[in-house]
Amino acid sequence: MNGVLNVYKEAGYTSHDVVAKLRGILKQKKIGHTGTLDPGAEGVLPVCLGNATRLSGMLTEKRKIYEAVLLLGQETDTQDIWGKVKALRPVEADEETVGRIVLSFRGSYEQVPPMYSARRVGGKRLYELAREGKEVERPPKTVEIYGISIQWIRLPRVCFTVECGEGTYIRTLCRDIGERLGCGGCMESLLRTQVGSFALEKSLRLSRIQELADEGKLSQAVIPVDRMFGQYPEAVMKPEGDRLVYNGNPFSPELALLEERGREPGMLVRVYDSAGVFVGIYRQEERLFRPVKMFLA
Repeated sequence: MNGVLNVYKEAGYTSHDVVAKLRGILKQKKIGHTGTLDPGAEGVLPVCLGNATRLSGMLTEKRKIYEAVLLLGQETDTQDIWGKVKALRPVEADEETVGRIVLSFRGSYEQVPPMYSARRVGGKRLYELAREGKEVERPPKTVEIYGISIQWIRLPRVCFTVECGEGTYIRTLCRDIGERLGCGGCMESLLRTQVGSFALEKSLRLSRIQELADEGKLSQAVIPVDRMFGQYPEAVMKPEGDRLVYNGNPFSPELALLEERGREPGMLVRVYDSAGVFVGIYRQEERLFRPVKMFLA
C-alpha cells in the first residue's frame, strides 16, 4: 500500500509505537512517520506507506499547529509534566502580564533544544546523554512562530494555540515563556491539530484503522502521494518519453504535455507517464526537466 495516512496519535504511544502497530495492521514493513510527537502528546501524525516513505523529509518542512497548556511555576528536566521536578516557584505575574508575554513570542526567536530530544550533539542523541545524567552545550536554533493566540488563562495555567515552523519544540516554548515571566514553567498537555494539509478532524485512531483494514476499506483512507504536491503543475509524458522517466532521466519539454505555468524556469512539476501513473517531481533546468524525487514503486 502506497500513500499517506492521517493518524491520530493517542497519549501513551510513541511515534515509533504507531508505526509498529500499523506494520501489524497492514502486514507491510515499509512505513515511516513524518515527525515525532512526544509520548504524552496527542494529535495529527502523518504516516507514510510504501513508496510514500520518500516523502518523509519533505513533509517535516510543513507548518504545524498545536494547542498547548502551559503550567507556570514548575520546572522539570524534560520541560513537561512527565519529567522530574527541578524547581517550584510562585507565580506573581497577573493575567494581563502573562498574556502579553505569551504573545510576545510571535516571530523568530532563538530556541535551545531540550536535553530530552532526538537532536544529535557529537554523534549522540541528546536524550541518550540525558539518560546518562549528562547535560551538554546545545547550539540554539532560530525557530519561527507564525502565530500565537491565547485560548484561556486560569493561573497558574495558560492554554494557547501556536502555528510554527519545522524544528520548534513546544515544551521548550513553554519553558521559555515561564523563564521570561520569572517563575518557570512546563508543558502540561499538547494536541497537534494540523500538519500542512493534514487536519485533526480527518485523522484516524489506530482502532478505526484496524476496523477499516478488517472491512477491506483502508485504501479509501490512504491519500495518494501525488496529492501531496497539488500546488505544482502537471506534466504528462508522451508515450515516447515514458522510458526516460521510468529510469529517472531528464527529458525535454517537447516530450510532455505541460500546463503553461509548468514551463517557467525553475518550476517544480508533477510528472505522470502516458498512462497517468505518477512518476515523481521534476524541476526545469536549462531547457530540460530533471528529477528531484522519484516515487515509482
